[in-house]
Amino acid sequence: MSLLIKDTTREERERIMRQSLDCGGGCENCSSCWLGGGNPFDMYQDYIDGKKEIAQINAEYRARFVRG
Repeated sequence: MSLLIKDTTREERERIMRQSLDCGGGCENCSSCWLGGGNPFDMYQDYIDGKKEIAQINAEYRARFVRG
């Protein structure tokens, strides 16, 4: 199954992100907020809205921590 915006509906992207980000352990076991990611659902809102692909969002997030 393709995760690309062009191949999914908004509803499918919401479901994809809910399933992907639900670790089952609750937020107390996640370090995303502490590492500057903020709410992971907010982080991927542009994907859900069809503005940016997941890979682009991940690359932008990683770029904040890479020094070259």
